[in-house]
Amino acid sequence: MYDEDDFLQLSGIQHFAFCRRQWALAYIELQWQENVRTVEGHLLHENAHDSALKEKRGDLIIVRGMPVHSREIGISGECDVVEFHKSEDGVPVSGREGKYRAVPVEYKRGKPKANDVDVLQVAAQALCLEEMLCCDIPCGYIYYGERRRREKIEFTDELRKKVKDMFAEMHKFYDQRYTPKVKRTKSCNACSLKDICIPALNKEISVKNYIDRKMKEGEPD
Repeated sequence: MYDEDDFLQLSGIQHFAFCRRQWALAYIELQWQENVRTVEGHLLHENAHDSALKEKRGDLIIVRGMPVHSREIGISGECDVVEFHKSEDGVPVSGREGKYRAVPVEYKRGKPKANDVDVLQVAAQALCLEEMLCCDIPCGYIYYGERRRREKIEFTDELRKKVKDMFAEMHKFYDQRYTPKVKRTKSCNACSLKDICIPALNKEISVKNYIDRKMKEGEPD
């Protein structure tokens, strides 16, 4: 069990899965830059987290911006939306009659990705909710703004293990204050931290040679 002071940010798992160096630059070195994609993502999440938009529709309760945590994994964060569906096999909800089944819903600006970075994030939310509510959550959803529809995510044993293993690796990096070296990929161009990371500085190019080359490019003929 982790102490609260040692909790990592839940949302960091999507950055870590995308690029371990990006995560370390943002969450260990505290460096960050905005680009169009991150700004659009923030706007979408602001609407999802608006606490003034709490809803109750019959047997459905919708909670926005719900704080969650897990002492077992050592993480904390917020769920964009948690839906509580009235169900006999659910759990009690404070101030409400009956029992409810919790379903996390994560909001993303784009469309489903080829990798599992979004899936890992909503699965981490489910693990937090299970620990907090003492329940089982078999599935959740990711809402993609570009497609304007949800994708159902099954929380398999394999996915749960991957989430736990990844956060264990993140804790190790964080404790060691370790920032991985550059591993340049085609995803680097879309990264909001590319000007900080400087992916061109791979193992074949020294910092000195890179700076010298850039200075020469700026010299007049």
